[in-house]
Amino acid sequence: MRASTIHAFFETAARDPAGRAVRYRAGPARWTSLSWADYAKEVRKVARGLVALGIGPGDRVEICGPNRLEWLLADFGALAAGAIPAPYYPTLPADQAAYVLEHSEARIAIVHDAAQLAKIGASRSRLPRLRHVVLMEGSAPGAISFADLRRGAAAVAEREIDERLAALKADGLATLIYTSGTTGPPKAVMISHGNLLFAAEAAPRILRTEPGDVVVSYLPLSHIAEQMISLHSPAASGYEVACCERLEDLPATLREVRPTSFLGVPRVWEKIQAKIEDGVAAAPPRRRALFEWARRLGLEAARGHEPVLLPLARKLVHERVRKALGLDRARILATSAAPINRSTLEFYESLGMPLFELYGQSECTGASTANLPERRRVFTVGVPLPGTGLRLAEDGEILLEGPHVFAGYYKDPAATAEALTADGWLRTGDVGELDRDGFLRITDRKKDLIITSGGKNVSPQNIEKRLAGIPGVAQAVVVGDARKHLAALFTLDREASLREAKACGLACGSVEEIARDPRFVARIAERVNAVNGELASFETIKRFRILPVEFTVESGELTPTMKLRRKVVGQRYAREIEEMFRDGAAA
Repeated sequence: MRASTIHAFFETAARDPAGRAVRYRAGPARWTSLSWADYAKEVRKVARGLVALGIGPGDRVEICGPNRLEWLLADFGALAAGAIPAPYYPTLPADQAAYVLEHSEARIAIVHDAAQLAKIGASRSRLPRLRHVVLMEGSAPGAISFADLRRGAAAVAEREIDERLAALKADGLATLIYTSGTTGPPKAVMISHGNLLFAAEAAPRILRTEPGDVVVSYLPLSHIAEQMISLHSPAASGYEVACCERLEDLPATLREVRPTSFLGVPRVWEKIQAKIEDGVAAAPPRRRALFEWARRLGLEAARGHEPVLLPLARKLVHERVRKALGLDRARILATSAAPINRSTLEFYESLGMPLFELYGQSECTGASTANLPERRRVFTVGVPLPGTGLRLAEDGEILLEGPHVFAGYYKDPAATAEALTADGWLRTGDVGELDRDGFLRITDRKKDLIITSGGKNVSPQNIEKRLAGIPGVAQAVVVGDARKHLAALFTLDREASLREAKACGLACGSVEEIARDPRFVARIAERVNAVNGELASFETIKRFRILPVEFTVESGELTPTMKLRRKVVGQRYAREIEEMFRDGAAA
């Protein structure tokens, strides 16, 4: 009986040896692929190469790089060798990368290129246990090339890997997932082989994947969601994975691959929406009118009506949009990892492209609740998946239980005790509500709740989702803890804000000019007032500031999974925040 996804991987390879397993770019617009049989051979070769370098059962192997074949081989190879993959994000600065390497006590690091090697070199004195660094791409002094890692396999017999695979147990530690650290140093989530297998076998129910299907791997592979999509779920169910190394290549990759399901984080869906809207804005008036007509009919249909001309709208607009995006074959379009604003959900609903919201965490090995085609409620994150226990604590905190709940945090018993109840339920740190049909709605992060000086508890995420739907706004951050009122910081989406500026009659050429133009500020103020009309009085935004920037992973305000680092924003824009709370301050 299989105890791990690496067992499932080799079973799938034996069952469908000629099937296509992985697709990757061999050059511009040129794809090559591996069959399941060849994929399995390569994984075993990497596993033997790791053993030749001294990796023993339970040793940690760090992995850092983009979504490419070598990353997948490194992870599966480590698992087949009985080792524990412990990946980290390529965007981490040198000191944070060194923290992960030091904390995990990694023996080997497999990293993308010389730039990642240099990060390790800058902190090598802190890493006495690190014996080797392997490069996925190219070669460099002080590192082993990936080709040499594979060649080293000749020194290790195949039976060594067979014995290590046979020794794996469901309750054994399989991988360390380092959290993206929204509130402090990342914690290492200990995921067992049994956790991975349970979640991998549940994933096809969410994404409706089956053998012969294809997905695009593009989100960071150090995150559990992408690992489920690109590694563990295909290992269990046998679909194909197409690697997209750079986020900027995603639009072209989608058009070329035409995936059968697609998961996007909210920012990805917002960017796609902005591109569609830009194209429509540049179209002739008749085409713009046709698009808006089709959207109106699509939204009516989403609300339960049956417009007579809906089939025509589908044919003339909706189907063409899906095909242009490369999503015409996708049976499921999903969103997860962060809250998504209502206007974005409604935009895709209006185009006949409903987004299915999921909810989960690294600590529960990915998804725990999901909207499904047969059971969906928009503006919720769905119902608990089979095998998942869900209840709300007295303060509204979401508690989860099941075979996918993690074993604890590596080297951190205090944090583990805080995260798990005595009977094994996971305290998620998220606050939610269950409706009478069992659908879950996330209202906020417990630690993010704002308590005003008047003693009112405010959920900033609920307000931020509404504010982020204002045309031209990229992100909204609500502040006001221990203050007498709430205020907000806005960042601007360049393309959308330029479009809004044009609608205001402005001839501004830059986001910086737009952000301080009184006419644009007044337009945003009107939209803020409209949002305020939907809120309780103590939730309304009394002041705001428009920042001439967009928060990014690279600039540090967002985690690699696009979650807001509130502490960083609060520190970086402390002056602007303080100004909004001065008596007499104006928007």
